[in-house]
Order: sequence, then structure tokens, then C-alpha cells
Amino acid sequence: MSNANPIVAAVQMTTGPEVDANLREAQRLVREAADAGAALVVLPENFAFMGRQMQNLLPLGERDGDGRLQSFLSETAARYGTWIVGGTIPLVAEATGRVRAACLVFDERGERVARYDKIHLFDVEIPGTDERYTESSIIEPGEDVIVLDSPCGRLGVAICYDLRFPELFRHMLAAGVEVLAIPAAFTAVTGEAHWETLIRARAIENLVYVVAAAQWGHHPNGRETHGHSMIVDPWGAVLARMPQSTGVIHCPLDRDLQASVRRNFPALEHRRLQCR
Repeated sequence: MSNANPIVAAVQMTTGPEVDANLREAQRLVREAADAGAALVVLPENFAFMGRQMQNLLPLGERDGDGRLQSFLSETAARYGTWIVGGTIPLVAEATGRVRAACLVFDERGERVARYDKIHLFDVEIPGTDERYTESSIIEPGEDVIVLDSPCGRLGVAICYDLRFPELFRHMLAAGVEVLAIPAAFTAVTGEAHWETLIRARAIENLVYVVAAAQWGHHPNGRETHGHSMIVDPWGAVLARMPQSTGVIHCPLDRDLQASVRRNFPALEHRRLQCR
């Protein structure tokens, strides 16, 4: 199902509270990526909405399989003939009155092929600042790890804070993961300290490609995000990067290179301990 050298793309945005404006910008950037030949496009976390307060997300919650944001992703994928890893959108968690931070994957026909719900929630106080985040107040965590076939190989999906939990990616290895798509909205402080280190570490330790799409800049809710969307190869080399601006990065993935690295540097076969 995969191509030898598929082109992948990561979209970088500064999302605000106006859904219409955000969707227009996302569509423009997906079109730009598709025009560059991208077989798979990754949108950032919260691409459709970042409200002034976390609670503002709840009214946008959609039922699984029916809603404006889901239709947008499906129609955009079909219109431009590319796979889309749809950042995150809120899907209703009926049992709790909260929402799931759901990343939906659509193929080039606009058919949904996967759903990943963010497992690790960002409930932290940023050291040295007055920033405090409590995602669990409105978001219900997911449980399932997702790996699926894609035009780029075996694709795993993780979201933002998930990056800090390497055992998640070891579980993906058991399902044959070759490429990681990571929508994110890292804060400016944590991004400056850890973003590139974590992206490259996940690539190196798992011998995978990483396509990480980020939010950047100052948002109307007062939050500042780091940007620096990246595409990294299995040896940890940064193939493409967008520091701080709105736009798209893209590059081909060399599947033969990945196979060669895994064959000649078989660290994955040398593991002695298993995640539990």
C-alpha cells in the first residue's frame, strides 16, 4: 500500500476562536501541500478552534460520524486527493459530559480510516511561569493505540503531550510502525526546552520517520505556542523545518533508507525489556 518515496507534509497555523477563518486557512494550506505532491498531510492540534477559555471547546463537540468539522476533513481530503491526519477535533464523550480530543485520519477518497483519541492529557503548571493547564477538566482521555497502513507505510498517530511517554511508541512498534504523525500545540516555554529533543528522540529510538505539525505564535486566549513543525528521518536528521510562520513543509520519505538503517543498525532487535 506504500510508495517508495511518498511526499509527506506538515501544516503550521496560528489558530484562533473563529472556526470559519481557521477552516479556510487549513484548506488553503492542505491545497498547497497537495499541489506539492503530498500523499499525506498532517494538521496541527486544535487546527479548527482555539477559544479564549478551555470551556469554549465544549459547544463544538460533535457526535462521532456526524458534524461540520468531520465533514470538512472528509471533503478536503477528497477534493485534493490526499490523506489527511486531522489534527484534533472535539468529539462528544457522552458518559462524562466532556469531549475526546480526536485525531481522525481520512484517505484520498475522503473515507475515514482511523480515529485516535489523545491518551495523555496536559494537566501541568509550567515551571518558572504562571501558566497552568488542565485538559482533563473538559477532555476525557483515550485508551487505544493506533497504527494503520497508509501511502507512507505503517502510520502511527500521537498528539502533543503524548510525545513525553516513550512507552506509547514502543507499543506502536509491536504493530509495525514506520512513520509517526504528531499534531501538536506545544507552549512556547516547553517547546523551546523540549520539542526538538523529543521529536528527534522518538525518531531515533524507534527508527521511524516523524511528521510533526505544530501551532505557532500568539493566540487570542493569551497562549503562545512554539511552532517549529518538523519532518525527521529515522537517523534523527531534520529533513524540513518551519520555525515561526504559517505555512507548509514537505519532503519525500526514503523508504529504502529506512529499511537499510533498520537492517544495518538493528537496535530494535536488541531490546531486552518489554513495556508493560
